[in-house]
Amino acid sequence: MSDKKLLLLSSSREGQTDYLEHALPLIDGFLDKSIKNVLFIPYAGFAMGYDKYEDKVNQPFQTIGKKVTSIHRFDDPVKAVEEADAIAIGGGNTFHLLKELYDNELIDAIRKRVDQGMPYMGWSAGSNVAGLTICTTNDMPIVEPRSFNALALVNFQINPHYTDYQPPNHNGETRAERIFEYVRANPHRYVVGTREGTALQLKDNKLTLVGNKPGLVFRDGEKTRPIQCNTDISWLL
Repeated sequence: MSDKKLLLLSSSREGQTDYLEHALPLIDGFLDKSIKNVLFIPYAGFAMGYDKYEDKVNQPFQTIGKKVTSIHRFDDPVKAVEEADAIAIGGGNTFHLLKELYDNELIDAIRKRVDQGMPYMGWSAGSNVAGLTICTTNDMPIVEPRSFNALALVNFQINPHYTDYQPPNHNGETRAERIFEYVRANPHRYVVGTREGTALQLKDNKLTLVGNKPGLVFRDGEKTRPIQCNTDISWLL
């Protein structure tokens, strides 16, 4: 049996809501009341600046009685992970995030702590890196990480911000077409597309899509299937 506790948000906003506003009830319910301090990993949001990103995340977290401290404030990032009560990884550029996780030797450290039951939260890029690889991110490869292999906290790929929308007169590939390219090249892997405002939650050995919008599962050779919210999808594990 697994002790993993995961909350993998598709996005930091839903529609015109304030930053993390829609996610606060999920985060508050996900974290035990005894957890007051959350280690934040801001590497995806490097263009904003880590101090500013930490402050941005702290503001909504403080409304539910949690304090966020960014990992860049610690001299030893691995030790910070080893001693953390919970971890949150924010959105931004997935390639930069994964490169920094490798450069700071945090991949194995995070996996070990999550396997021990430490709660892990991510949104956007922070959710994408919870999958097997980052090959289904929506981001540009602005830097080259050591590997595309990610944290592998779940045994499938994740595509946050999934949408069926196609702008008028836009002739590029749809999101679904890009994901179909991936599953055709990797026919043994599932890809889960999560729409903004939803999240994958793993708790008590049960995986659920929470929110009010269905998700999608892609796999080559199988018909794309919808995932309804608030139903058990632990078969993906």
